[in-house]
Amino acid sequence: MIDPKDVKPGDEVYVIYRNPHTPTVSNIKPAEIVQHPNDPGQNALFLYETYHLIEENDALFASEQAAQEAFDQIYSDEPDETFI
Repeated sequence: MIDPKDVKPGDEVYVIYRNPHTPTVSNIKPAEIVQHPNDPGQNALFLYETYHLIEENDALFASEQAAQEAFDQIYSDEPDETFI
């Protein structure tokens, strides 16, 4: 996982995105780090043509594979002691 403080405009990251209209559906999506147009000095995720302020607890991944591994742990049918 990437620390949100370590990203800079132009970086490509991967996120696990929960569909706001169907909360039980999550997907791995690429996103670009950009400067937020309404908040100079703040970085944002540009995802689905929308700017999302990056928060300290956001899970950002350097690769799709890393995001997939986290997704599999979070959403696997078998309990994992890491998340209990």
